[in-house]
Amino acid sequence: MSFANAHNVSVIHFADDGAIPNHPTLPMIVYKGAIAPDARDPAITAETLFVRNGWQGTWRNGIFDYHHFHSTAHEVLAICRGHAEVRFGGEQGETLHVQAGDVALLPAGTGHKRLRSSTDLLVVGAYPLGQQWDLCRGAPGERPRVLENIQRVPLPQTDPVFGHAGPIFTFWQK
Repeated sequence: MSFANAHNVSVIHFADDGAIPNHPTLPMIVYKGAIAPDARDPAITAETLFVRNGWQGTWRNGIFDYHHFHSTAHEVLAICRGHAEVRFGGEQGETLHVQAGDVALLPAGTGHKRLRSSTDLLVVGAYPLGQQWDLCRGAPGERPRVLENIQRVPLPQTDPVFGHAGPIFTFWQK
């Protein structure tokens, strides 16, 4: 297993776009080339890393092809196989190319939508210990509730890639 160094980490702040709230203070953190997926089972590397660092509820799949976000949990996404173009932050956000080895840490409220991907795309996701995710799509009726939820989501105790060190402790302050 290999891990990113500080030069491979970037942060992106997204403003509320009217439908997708994004997080009012916490940026998305992108760890480019953070992991070297196991050749036999690419997802096992990310799952092991996340669980060891106190992140739970791991799943294997892709990324939905519609704008969505989670108002009750932060989420980490590891690209374990393939590549994708993903729109983060809603329609007013940014499109990023992510590929095997990249990890994206999304604070609660951060919109994401797969625009296109390779046919072999495999993503592993996880959430901080004790946080349960919901699925929100930016509907007007959900807005008051999700804005309140986002404010209540506590900071994780660990960085999903680096554990008790790492960029989360620099860039995620309340």
